[in-house]
Amino acid sequence: MSQINMEDVKTAIEKRISKLEELQQKDGSWRMCFEGAILTDCFYIITFTSFGKEADTVEKLKLQLFKKQRDDGSWSAYPGERNGNLSATVLAYAALRFSGVSAKDLRTAERYISTNGGINKAHFMIRFMLAVHGMIPWPHFLKFPMTALLVPTTFPINFFQFSSYARIHFVPMLLLLNKKFKRLSVNSVQLEHLLYEEEWDDFTDARSPFRTITNEWSRLARLPARLHRAGYRYAEQYMKERTESDGTLYSYASATFFMIYAYLALGYEENNPKIQQALKGIHGLVNENCNGIHVENSTSTVWDTALLSYALQQAGAPVKQNMIQSANHYLLQRQHVQKADWQIHQSSVEPGGWGFSDSNTNHPDNDDTAAALRALTRQARQDLTVKRSWKKGSDYLLAMQNKDGGWAAFEKDTDWWVLGKLPIENAEDAAIDPSTADLTGRVMEFLGTYASLKKDHSSMKKAVRWLYKHQQLNGSWYGRWGVCYLYGTWAALTGLAAVGVNPTEKHVKRAVNWLKAVQHEDGGWGESCRSAEVGTYVDLPISTVVQTAWAIDALIACGEQDSKEVQQGISFLLSEPLLQASIDYPTGIGLPGQFYIRYESYSHIFPLLTLSHYRIKAKS
Repeated sequence: MSQINMEDVKTAIEKRISKLEELQQKDGSWRMCFEGAILTDCFYIITFTSFGKEADTVEKLKLQLFKKQRDDGSWSAYPGERNGNLSATVLAYAALRFSGVSAKDLRTAERYISTNGGINKAHFMIRFMLAVHGMIPWPHFLKFPMTALLVPTTFPINFFQFSSYARIHFVPMLLLLNKKFKRLSVNSVQLEHLLYEEEWDDFTDARSPFRTITNEWSRLARLPARLHRAGYRYAEQYMKERTESDGTLYSYASATFFMIYAYLALGYEENNPKIQQALKGIHGLVNENCNGIHVENSTSTVWDTALLSYALQQAGAPVKQNMIQSANHYLLQRQHVQKADWQIHQSSVEPGGWGFSDSNTNHPDNDDTAAALRALTRQARQDLTVKRSWKKGSDYLLAMQNKDGGWAAFEKDTDWWVLGKLPIENAEDAAIDPSTADLTGRVMEFLGTYASLKKDHSSMKKAVRWLYKHQQLNGSWYGRWGVCYLYGTWAALTGLAAVGVNPTEKHVKRAVNWLKAVQHEDGGWGESCRSAEVGTYVDLPISTVVQTAWAIDALIACGEQDSKEVQQGISFLLSEPLLQASIDYPTGIGLPGQFYIRYESYSHIFPLLTLSHYRIKAKS
């Protein structure tokens, strides 16, 4: 018998639905904070100070930065990070100095940087931004022949073997590196005293595998000058073709900053419409209701709206209700209709995916596509027009399965392992886009539950095998885009259950036992962002609302709804008031060790989804 009062569950669900009705926008979407790293805030301070724009916003961001500084002078990438974060500290220090803060007021930060490896050890994206503004020198001897961009995709080694996320950042960054572009101004403070080596030793070390690749590329430098000019023209066109209507590059602020400087390096004037529109697009990402002011790297509007529409429907909101109709109408308007870079690796499929942000039209991803399709499924059963869109999306998603049986985030088979070994930060996380447990599990959950593909289907057989092969020894799975083992295990278990894998199967039982073993005494679950850095589960002293919901949902999917662990977990979700820290702790990941994400929407989505699934099981 259930120990939980089902009236309490019903009341909690109804409260959450009412709150979401209040928060919905007129266009049907939900626009909630996508809070990432301070990188975008600092890049904004540097760029807009350099252009002499939006001084009020710059001042607000500077005040917010000071609020986030720790007692030892450092800044961190997530709450409770041990010993601070060198890259975040270098960037915050540089942004504040560039915008007029004196060295005297940042002495503790300077000492922290000096004693923790200096600027040389900061993330390479940060060093590029400092070099652009003359704060540190460019490496003298490192160049990337732009002719490499011209190598056809039919060749064994070509630029499109990098992940889409890497390519969109690398094109403007490599252009800047080649031209050693500097935008010097009265704001350009010298930070060379915080460099331990003149050269960027990770790029130029003769023993580095990257040096071997650059030596091979150097042969391209002997090609005729007209081909080098063609490489620059290709880079320029590459950026133009992938710029969204709001002026952002692939809808990422981080890439757009570098695009602005790349255009300047190509000879564009500051008042060029391309540059001004890009600045306007970045400024449009300033959110003053994001635990204070924050420059979002993109909006998360499509992602949030898809997940919330689905969660509300699972909670009992009828598909004909205006709230669902308007949300789904918004989603239908955001389905992609044009072929884009993904066709290079999968030319036979038609467009049909969804992207992450409100302005995204040319960079679909598999997670957003599955999320949108879940939200549209019920309506597709009643509406022929919606069904056509649903069918296109489902066909697209199924076609994006990798050869190894799993799903990646963006494109198919961009997982050449050699690129993951490049000696640059996060190469394995960003240079390639391999199959992951979270993507594979989430896609399986959609296809199994809503497209009726079960474990005997050839694609699902391959996916199940992939998950079994990549299960950790302790029974968990690592999730790439959420924190971390709780996220991956939730995705894998719900995916396996959806395609009909029996809860008694040994891989499932091991995962269930692991989830039960890491539950906290208060009935919740919590995992530290540090898990992503050390590659093993690291417990968080507090239970978070979001991670607790994931764990319970996974257990419910495996038939554990009557277990004491689920009962205690549901009690935790129903308890009021919950600590704000249990809601605000970041549970998303952009780049491990650098970029962690607090989705404002998650504390609405996942408790509602889990409570709804619990109620459905209790009724059955």
